[in-house]
Amino acid sequence: MTQPDTQLPKATVPAVDRPTKPAMLNGYRQKCPNCGEGQLFTGYLKVVDTCAVCDQDLHHHRADDGPAYLTILVVGHVLAILMHVGFTQFRPNPMVFATVLTIVCVALSLYLLPRLKGVIVGIQWARRMHGFGHKA
Repeated sequence: MTQPDTQLPKATVPAVDRPTKPAMLNGYRQKCPNCGEGQLFTGYLKVVDTCAVCDQDLHHHRADDGPAYLTILVVGHVLAILMHVGFTQFRPNPMVFATVLTIVCVALSLYLLPRLKGVIVGIQWARRMHGFGHKA
């Protein structure tokens, strides 16, 4: 009769800690989640393949529709409050009110969309999701 193998698993080198909050803040500022200095985007929403400052690979992010959903969520809640307060307190002309809300909606959406995409890329980098775990 043989005895069962009682060896302990080999010790692994612990991964370098990647704090989520600073990575999210760097993403919101549209900067590299690793160094916080390099640009995250080459255009409005196109993420750079690698950071020009620290050479962090960023091409494997998978933000997909997440930034759009978050933008709709935030803008919808802000506009709902503005509509309620604006209508109950001021009773504006409906066409003026619709025009102002449309402008606020478009402006807020265009402002938030790249920032929320940066936040999602920062979260993915910090949590080592979708290929970000290969480099420390």
